[in-house]
Amino acid sequence: MAHTLSFLAFTLFSILFASSPPAIAEPAQYSVQSYGAKPDGTTDSTKAFLSAWDQVCGSTAPASLYVPSGKFSLGKATFQGPCKNSAIVVTIDGTLVAPSDYSSIGDENNWIIFKDVDGVTVSGGILDGQGTGLWSCKASGKSCPEGVTSLEFSNSNNIEINGLASQDSQKFHIVINSCQNVIVQNVKVSAASNSPNTDGIHVESSTGVTILNSKIGTGDDCVSVGPGTANLWVENVACGPGHGISLGKKLEEERVQNVTVKTTTFTGTENGVRIKTWARPSNGFARNILFQHAVMINAKNPIVIDQNYCPDDKNCPNQESGVKISDVTYQDIHGSSATEVGVKLDCSTKYPCTGIELEDVKLTYNNQPAEASCINAAGTVSGFVQPSSCL
Repeated sequence: MAHTLSFLAFTLFSILFASSPPAIAEPAQYSVQSYGAKPDGTTDSTKAFLSAWDQVCGSTAPASLYVPSGKFSLGKATFQGPCKNSAIVVTIDGTLVAPSDYSSIGDENNWIIFKDVDGVTVSGGILDGQGTGLWSCKASGKSCPEGVTSLEFSNSNNIEINGLASQDSQKFHIVINSCQNVIVQNVKVSAASNSPNTDGIHVESSTGVTILNSKIGTGDDCVSVGPGTANLWVENVACGPGHGISLGKKLEEERVQNVTVKTTTFTGTENGVRIKTWARPSNGFARNILFQHAVMINAKNPIVIDQNYCPDDKNCPNQESGVKISDVTYQDIHGSSATEVGVKLDCSTKYPCTGIELEDVKLTYNNQPAEASCINAAGTVSGFVQPSSCL
């Protein structure tokens, strides 16, 4: 009997073992050091990075570009697609350092850009934009380069950015432009509160972008939403310092729709949740927008729609905004305002805001109820709302 049981057990083990799937081969890994990159923080490793990328992009099987620990000096780097596979992982254990002389790349628009790629993941690492010199130049009033975005994905699909830290960018930190199906998560952005145009994450002309579990402190918008954005989801983002989470960035305004911003915290920011448009003709609109579960900690303008946006009051159009704003919901927004007016809805005379909904809003100023100001705005109120609605 024992012999029979042993035989059955052996047979069962053989069947299970024989039917298990073969092990999946690890993606081929190409280290930038193998192509001459030096982790000393001074040697220009741009060519080594691009040579490694050529191998990864040209591989017909999944492939990985690896950046080991250490500091790698990198100039303007364009990682061009399309590639022969759609499963590329760029793993960064070290720090990429931009040139200390900002003028060497300051007019290039981008420092690091991925173009026309599909299925690329950037994991870990630090991007050091070394932007302080350029910020000082701009503050002095001298003629300076525009500055570069630290990292951009352009005309790309199925992208993931995970665990990346970006510090002291010359201009924008991370830009998602003309992309589909993108997830940005566990990202940390840091720059001085007076650093100009250093938006944390900027999205435009893109569909299906998700931003999760990130901490952003910078000198401009923590998250900025540009023209042509649809189906954007932002959740669990801590903002501060910065100018808040803003819809509307450029003079050329297109359609923005289906945006959800939830479970966010704003600490000492210029704005909380903001929609801004220029006072000029436009065929654009912003609609189906939900701001939900936001905590304001001494934010200057917790809830704001500004259809007369004009930074520094320079070259203002002084016309009527043609952007139609509708179906915007503010739900469970609470905390403290650094100014008396906690809710400011300044909408277009030509196209008043419609379908604005305030639900369970509680904002205070100096431990007293904040005030509300509404111009050309219509909508509904439900639940407890403080300040008293002006809709």
